Amino acid sequence: MKKIFIASDHAGYNLKKFIVSKFSKGKKILDLGPDSKNSVDYPDYAKKLSKKVASTKGSFGILVCGSGMGMAITANKTKNIRAALCYSINNTKLSRLHNNANIITLGARLINKNKAFNLIRVFLKTKFEGGRHLRRIKKI
Repeated sequence: MKKIFIASDHAGYNLKKFIVSKFSKGKKILDLGPDSKNSVDYPDYAKKLSKKVASTKGSFGILVCGSGMGMAITANKTKNIRAALCYSINNTKLSRLHNNANIITLGARLINKNKAFNLIRVFLKTKFEGGRHLRRIKKI
C-alpha cells in the first residue's frame, strides 16, 4: 500500500480531520499536522509534507488550506513534486492522467467535505497515462 501524507493550516484543519477520519476505515494516512486550529503558517506544513512525498517513493500527499492555492504554490517549489489544486472530478483526473500529480491541494473554504473526500478518492485511484505526458513531465 502506498503511503499517504496529509497536512493543513488552521483554515484547513477541520477538513483535514474529517479526511483523516474517513481514511481510518481503510487506507493508512499519516497526519503531519498541525494538531489544533491555532493559527500557523501554511508554507511550513506544505514544505514538511512535500519533503516527505519527494523522499518516499510512490507516496501521495494531501494539503488543505483556505483556498488550496498557497499550499500548491509552496509544494511545487520542492523538486519532483507536482501539486495540483483540485476542485472538480475532471481537473482531478487530468492532474493524475496527464501530469502525474503526487500531491492534491484542496481549498477548505471553497468546497464541502464530501466533495473534497470524493476528489481525493478519484486522485488516488487514477493512474498516470505516461507516453507523451512523461516526455512533458521530464521538461518540468
